[in-house]
Amino acid sequence: MATKLIYLVRHGETESNAKNIRQGPEGLLNEQGKAQALATAQRFPKQKGRPQVIISSPYERAKETAEIIGHELGMDVEYTNLLVERKNPTEIIGREDRERDVRKIIDRIDKSFHADDLRYRDEENFVDLKERAKELLTYIKRRPEERMIMVTHGIFLKMIVSYMLYGESLTASQYNNLSYLNPINNAGMAICAYNTHLFKKSEWKLIIWNDLELK
Repeated sequence: MATKLIYLVRHGETESNAKNIRQGPEGLLNEQGKAQALATAQRFPKQKGRPQVIISSPYERAKETAEIIGHELGMDVEYTNLLVERKNPTEIIGREDRERDVRKIIDRIDKSFHADDLRYRDEENFVDLKERAKELLTYIKRRPEERMIMVTHGIFLKMIVSYMLYGESLTASQYNNLSYLNPINNAGMAICAYNTHLFKKSEWKLIIWNDLELK
């Protein structure tokens, strides 16, 4: 049996995270977020069992988190758009969750049971995210490294793990339920394994969820 270990890391906190503001690609870490990223970076082994590659979303907050981890480990960072956050509807980007019309939209697309192909406006919907998660897992399988750090975002990280566990049978309603019940903190980490076998089907396994260096 051969095993790949994947450390899925959510980026550190931004001011928009702290204020519950919906984000696009922009937004750097605040001081708390930088401290979170460094604390996470310091948990990775530097000798035996050292990660072999860091791959990140190119969004500012993820990029900054990955660079802090890379600096601590003495490693360069690679980037892929496969790891970016779910695209929000344009009309709610830069606005607070507590605004009435924003809350109504979020409740509809993120917190309700609905058809898989529901699309409110110009956002990435469930079908889009599920397909991107599938593409990312194929990308991981094809990478030669056995230990990978991947820096991504909260919503998409939960989609990655949901697809690992349920595959093509995953529905929008299942995903929304899993997402709601299983939060992932800023700089939280999900540790996953991909096991390949000679005589049975290869499998994904979630080892740890929302592993966090508490301060």
